Order: sequence, then structure tokens, then C-alpha cells
Amino acid sequence: MRSKKWFTLTLSVVLSFSLLVTACGGGSGNNDAQDPAKAEERLQKINTEGMPVAKETMNVKAFAAKLYASQDWNNLMLWKEYEKMTNIHIEWDTVATDGLKEKRNILMAGGDYPEMFFASAFSKTDLIKYGSQGTFLKLNDLIDKYAPNFKKIMEEYPIVKKGIAMPDGSIYGFPTIYDPAFKSLHYGTPWIKQEWLDNLGLKPPTNLDELYNVLKAFKVNDPNKNGKQDEIPWGSKGVTAILSFLKGSFGLNKHGNANPNVDLGDDGKLTFVPTSDRYKELLQYVNKLYKEGMFDKETFTMKDTDITSKASAGIYGVLDGVDPAAIYNQDGYVGIPAIEGPHGDRFLSNIGSPLGNLGMFVLTDKAENPEALIRWVDHLYSDEGVKMFFMGFEGVTYKVNDKGEYEYLEEITNNPNGLNLDQAVSQYLTWPGGYYPGIVKQKFFKGAEGLPSSVKNAEDSESFYVKEEDRWPAFNFTPEEQDELTTIQTDIHTFVDEMRDKFVSGEAGFDQWDNYVKQIESMNVKRYLEIYQQAYERYSSEK
Repeated sequence: MRSKKWFTLTLSVVLSFSLLVTACGGGSGNNDAQDPAKAEERLQKINTEGMPVAKETMNVKAFAAKLYASQDWNNLMLWKEYEKMTNIHIEWDTVATDGLKEKRNILMAGGDYPEMFFASAFSKTDLIKYGSQGTFLKLNDLIDKYAPNFKKIMEEYPIVKKGIAMPDGSIYGFPTIYDPAFKSLHYGTPWIKQEWLDNLGLKPPTNLDELYNVLKAFKVNDPNKNGKQDEIPWGSKGVTAILSFLKGSFGLNKHGNANPNVDLGDDGKLTFVPTSDRYKELLQYVNKLYKEGMFDKETFTMKDTDITSKASAGIYGVLDGVDPAAIYNQDGYVGIPAIEGPHGDRFLSNIGSPLGNLGMFVLTDKAENPEALIRWVDHLYSDEGVKMFFMGFEGVTYKVNDKGEYEYLEEITNNPNGLNLDQAVSQYLTWPGGYYPGIVKQKFFKGAEGLPSSVKNAEDSESFYVKEEDRWPAFNFTPEEQDELTTIQTDIHTFVDEMRDKFVSGEAGFDQWDNYVKQIESMNVKRYLEIYQQAYERYSSEK
């Protein structure tokens, strides 16, 4: 669920011309959608509370992304039943997620876009761009008047409101929200095999020396008791996860990792994390682990299928991510405690804001009844809407057990046709794949994060995490700032990532650190920090 990559589409001359017309004209849709004088006429067609939303059947054209290309949203139970509830008929134009960016960009460039985009993952750059042109509707007033469920979430969690508002205060999209109350969705440490600790008479590590000693013992002392040195202490695809886990041990990212490369200095100015002395120390420590064989030798070339195969064979002592029982069928792992670092720091900073993509629901200037569509999407942020969206329909996809808990029927969890859970659920619902507006709540989400082991890991680690009030969301930038930042940060981020792996693997020695810092300085990191500072100061001044 956490995860986001983008590309640039080269347009033909005709499409470029269409984009120019759209940009100059502020969109080519129905201007009435943004005309308050027409609001009263539109309101006569809807109920402002309760169901149905529309007094008579309302037809709406919408575009959406989906996980499975074969899924027909126009004949899907979720949308058929929701139409009965709301009186709003959606004519869906859909595309598989791997073709989303191209299709979405073509629609926007050609001006042939619909009234509504759903699960279309517009970037913040696009929200600002098309919002300032008038192509995307500004939603602030509509939310205030017709989205009580979403409004309640913003009031309960101010970071949501601050995170979705553009620099001028405008809101152009509804986001995915990961409920802060769903703690095991946010908190949790890597997993360590308890049986191996027991076999060697060890306790879970609580500082860097203990972590090193436990991993070393896993490597050389035959913790699986098979008489062979076939164990691998830590299984990981790359080293990003372990670095994120240990950043707090080195005092890094004191405001979470939504803006992973910047931190707040004692003088109130932002600093660039990847050139700091503490970050260098972190890389040196992880380099020591790698050099002494604590990681899989294929860590940097690992594919998903590789780590799945090895983890499922039980050869790893430590694994990142969710409980290995859920994805590798390996029981007996427990969460590692927070690790104390060399300067006495012992906190966990690998946590962002509760916001996912901000552009999962967008209304365009072609929307004929924006008030109705805001009410339509707002239901997906209510308990009843969340239950319908994630669990489906009682007796068809789920049941309520003796404890009052919601659980999928066996047809979903043990499908007679051999379908996995995502495939079975997708016969009725659209959430698999992770593209949707709405809020993920523990009561209605049945993924690995909701397992009792995950809940315990969250409980054990929560007190070490950056406090909720201290966490930053990903900062928002003005169009001008974003254009400039994109040009600068592409090269900087690529270089930082490349050198991170080289320092950890030993391909680059730490005698090259000063040259590494000078190279980043030559890439205009000073201006990079100035732009982030402006965004941070705006964020800090918002109420």
C-alpha cells in the first residue's frame, strides 16, 4: 500500500496544441460547474443528506484505474449496489494500472476528459497545474457543505487538512487515508526469528552492539541446528528498509520520513540528511554488517521472486515488512525492539503522515452536478462506506462472526477455483491494487497489518516512534517551486541513491565522502533546501 513511480509522455503536435488551448482557456468543460449562481438549480436535484443522493437517476461519466484488466466496472456488484443506494449511475471508462499514466495524460492533453477521475492517482504537480487552470474544480466549499465524513476526519487529524491543501490553500483532490487509529498500519519494526534466539540463548537486541552480535551469532553458530552454516542473518531487497529502521538510532528524521532528505536543525533551518555526519555514521555501520556477511550477498540484485523463495525456505533470521507468517508462511517471528544508537538516540522515525496519494478523486470542469459527486465520494469515508468498499456485502463476500468481527466468506479466503484473495475479492470489489479514495480502517481491512502479531509489534514499538504532533506530511510546493525543484532534485536523488548503495556495499570507500558531499553541493543542493524551507515555513504557519 505504500508505496509510486511516474513517467513523462511525449505528445504529438496535435496533442501539444490541444494542451496549449486547454491551458490558456482554463479547461474546456462546463463553466456552470464553477458558477455559484447555478448551485441552487443543481441542489434541487439532490438530497443534501441521507440516501439516495440524487432524487432521480443521474448519469455521470468517470475514468478509473483498476488492478485487473479483465474486470468490468460497469457490471461490478460494488457499483451496481452503490447506484441503487445513491441513484447515481456511473459510466466507467477504465484502464489497468500499468497503463494508467499514459491513458490519463492523453485524456488531459486532448481535452477528452470526463466529469470525474476516480482511483487515478494524480500527482500533486498535476493537481496544482490543472487546478490553477480551472480544469480541476476547487473543492474547499464543496467539502465544507457536502462532505461531513471527510470534514470530520480533517478536524480530527489536522495533518490531513494541512497535507492536502496546496500552497494557496486550495484542495483539488480527495486522498487515500491510512487511519492513524489503525496503529499496526503505521507502527512496526523488522521481524526476528524467536526460535533462533532461543537456540542460541540470546535476547532481542536493543542497541547497535547487540544487533551486530545477534546477527553475527546467526551467521556462525548454526541457530537452526542442522549442522550447516546455511543461515543468512538478514534478508532484504536492498538496504533502504534497514536504513529507514536505524535512522532514528542515529538521530535522523526527527519529523518522520514523509520528506526523507530534509530534517530540522537547531537553528530552525532545514538540513540535507544525506550529507550529514550522522548519516555517514549510519552508512558506516550498515557497511560493516554487509562486509561481514550479515546480509544476503544478493541484496542489491534481489528480485521479488528471489526473496520470496529464500524467505519461504526459512533461511533468514531477520526480515523486513509485514509478519513473515502472512507472506512467506514462516511462523515464529517477533518484532525487533527499537535500537539505541551511538549518541544515545533511541527512537523510530520510519513513519510518514497518514496520507497516501492526494489525487485519488478529482472533479473536472465538465462535472454537471459537483455537489452530488462530493456526497457520492464522501460516503466512502464513513464507516458504512468503508465497510462496503473493503468488505463488500453480507452473505455474498463477508459474514459477522460470533465476536462481532467482519470476515470474508470461505469463497474469498479459500476460493474453490484457486483464486487468491485479491482475485476472488475483485469479482465483487475494486480495492485490490491500492488505488482508491477513502480511509483504511482496522475493523474493515483484513490484510497482514491486522494480524494479532502485527498489532503486538505496533503496541511494543509505538512509544518509540516520532510523536503524531511532530510528524510532517509531504510538503506541497507552488507550481513555480515544483518546476524548479523537479529539475534540481532528479539528479540529486539519483546520485544519493547510487552512492548509498556504493558506500554500503564497499564499492565506494568512505575516503570518498568529502568528494560525495562536494558533488551534491555542486548540484545546487543549496537552492533545493531553500525551496523546501519555503514550503516548511508555509506549513508551520498554517492553522
